[in-house]
Amino acid sequence: MTHFTIASFNVKNLIGADQEYYKFQSYTPEEYAWKADWLAEQLQTMDADIVGFQEIFEESALRDVIDMADADGIAGNDAHIPGPNKRYRRKAIFRKLAYRPYTNAALAVAPNVNDGGPGQRRPGVAILSRFGFVGAPEVIQDLPEPVDIDFGPMGEAGGGGQFRLTRLSRPILKVRVPIAGHVITVFNCHLKSKLGEFIRPEGAPFPPEVDLTQYDPVGRTLGGARAALRRMAEAWVLRRAIVAELDQDHPVMVMGDFNDGEHAVSSEIISGEHPFKNYAWMLRHDAQTPRDRYSEDENAYIREAIEKVRLHSAEKQFVRSSARDMVYTAAFGGVYESIDQIYMSRHFLADSPDSIGHMEYFSVLNDHLTDGSHAEAPYNKLASDHGQIIAHIKLKD
Repeated sequence: MTHFTIASFNVKNLIGADQEYYKFQSYTPEEYAWKADWLAEQLQTMDADIVGFQEIFEESALRDVIDMADADGIAGNDAHIPGPNKRYRRKAIFRKLAYRPYTNAALAVAPNVNDGGPGQRRPGVAILSRFGFVGAPEVIQDLPEPVDIDFGPMGEAGGGGQFRLTRLSRPILKVRVPIAGHVITVFNCHLKSKLGEFIRPEGAPFPPEVDLTQYDPVGRTLGGARAALRRMAEAWVLRRAIVAELDQDHPVMVMGDFNDGEHAVSSEIISGEHPFKNYAWMLRHDAQTPRDRYSEDENAYIREAIEKVRLHSAEKQFVRSSARDMVYTAAFGGVYESIDQIYMSRHFLADSPDSIGHMEYFSVLNDHLTDGSHAEAPYNKLASDHGQIIAHIKLKD
């Protein structure tokens, strides 16, 4: 059996010292050293074969973190792993203790085409793979053709409106990873956040909705609606790319910061429809009488067509098979939720006809999270404000 691990890691604004990434926000050399050390320790603890990173402003800073993780991990191996020169020689129970450095790993980085100058930076994403890549990584952000979502007529012609998307807020990175005779397509994404999008009127210094001394509840919720529309449209762009891979029977794994929970519309767009247990009771799309229902053969076809392109949540599989009732990767204002996800095609379900393996375990590193409401919270700026998630996969021989 071949085992591998895949992880998602939102590092929270990774950039070198003395660089203003958002307005008036930067790290001192001491803060950067602390943050890089903390990130390296987390990466070493995760020890994942494939890692998808979000909020990467600078590739060199990410390489610093990887190098630090390797240096600390190798030193830890020398100090702690039993060997002939150590008193304790029963090594079997230490099989998973050793850190495996990323010395020969491949790193793909997708910068954000929306990135601006100091104070107006925009983060990208990256994927690190101990197995390397097959072919060149692909980046999806500037769309060759705009996505036009037509809401159709309501009353008058064109009354339903339209939404157009020409560019994603952050890139989607797609790579193909060779593992034990299989090639797995891996997507890493960071969808639009729930922070409202507000439009600055011509000649105005800022959008009026951002002036909280003139609080505009209606205008601010409209900004939230814009953000939600953008996030769902970006989810659809990702879904289209996923289905193109599944149509070729390629195993697929999707990870990243979805900025929404599993049951949100945007997440369900990515994962695909959940089939009904039986379509034979359902009125046909072309029914001429009340008795025109789908046949049993059509029911089987419909269910297979949906299942073939459906993705499955690693977290959901873990919760279902364990005694745990909650996983969270983010906390804000007293609300703990899981917005970082790893999804996988049915190739990684043990009982699927297309199965090449299954998930054995799911890990979450979230002890560092606070909701920001405690004055003594130590990590609000320097550590990540996201938990790290790791899926442990066993492939068949």
